[in-house]
Amino acid sequence: MSKAKFFAALIVLIIVAAILSNCAPREPQVYKIGIFSPTTGPAAADGTSALNAARLAVKFINEAGGVRGKKLELIHYDDAAKPDQAVSVVRKLIEQDKVIAIISGSYSGATRAAASVCQEAGVVMLSAYAVHPDITRTGDKIFRVGVLGTVEGRVGGALVVEKLGAKRIAILTLDNDFGRSITEGFKSYLQGKDVQIVFEEKYPLGETEFKAILQRVKDANPDVLFASAYYSEAAHLVRQAKEIGLKAQIVGQEGYDSPKFLELAGEAAEGVIIITDLNRDDPREIVQKFLKEYQKEYGIPADMVGASAFDAVQILAWAIEKGGPTTEGIVKALKELKNFDKAVTGPILYYTPGREAVRPIGVQIVKGGAFRYFAHFDDPALITPPQ
Repeated sequence: MSKAKFFAALIVLIIVAAILSNCAPREPQVYKIGIFSPTTGPAAADGTSALNAARLAVKFINEAGGVRGKKLELIHYDDAAKPDQAVSVVRKLIEQDKVIAIISGSYSGATRAAASVCQEAGVVMLSAYAVHPDITRTGDKIFRVGVLGTVEGRVGGALVVEKLGAKRIAILTLDNDFGRSITEGFKSYLQGKDVQIVFEEKYPLGETEFKAILQRVKDANPDVLFASAYYSEAAHLVRQAKEIGLKAQIVGQEGYDSPKFLELAGEAAEGVIIITDLNRDDPREIVQKFLKEYQKEYGIPADMVGASAFDAVQILAWAIEKGGPTTEGIVKALKELKNFDKAVTGPILYYTPGREAVRPIGVQIVKGGAFRYFAHFDDPALITPPQ
């Protein structure tokens, strides 16, 4: 080959290489992840907390160098805790914003509706704290970070029977996905135990007047009242229980875990015991850093829903780092997760084949106007979700 022909061929190769280079898919400058939560409506305090904590997690991750050398970008829409609105905003995150994965910072109804959209589109969704079992049953792209409602209820049963020694138990159930699934687990634990359910009733979401029903609870003379509620209903419930002189120990769940509950209930909250994912007295560095920085950033104490949303971002970032920014890579990494200790509400021991997190479950008591450590449960027979 002559020199002229050689240089001509070389130029052609360079041009072809340049064209192929331009045609290759470009790596994104940032990794976009989506979150939906209710920042308006009756669940706004919880939804705002979830959003604030997710933003804090992204800040921590980006300040530490990002994921695979790229920054995370968090895109949020308000679902107002409404299933139809959750479906709409999740479609927007997938089709318009092209996020690589989505976090639910919302309640069970909205999360369950959104899960089917994510599954159909092949996008991973992590439910931060919604408890209903049908969420993860939607399909193989849907994972839960928080505790399954029936497991939380089962731990509630162990708490009142084994730790509190209750024999006569009253149950008051918030009549929605959250309350019903927790009561189902609670009653399943009581089967075969030497206890008596002396009162049981449901009440609707948004209830503010409990005195009549609490008077009937009082007449039944229980040792413990196991009452599911979100922070607003819970505050009305414990205040009115004190006003009528109910002496039974009130045991709640993660729905009580909010600074708004302490604010609205005031002194009536003292002594209330709740099952919750967030242990404020956990000495691990990630927990104390989260609590301190959340208070500093937003001017209020962090709560369980915020901690769970924070953890959802942490776990998702870990999965992207390990498996890559694809649905297949994220799913594979999550299935292989073991003893994840960067979770504020953790550690997360592993995921079951049904994509439920297996983790120790904590209990807190209100003392001096704050949530403090009371107990925790780590018996695998108790904390492992059913398959």
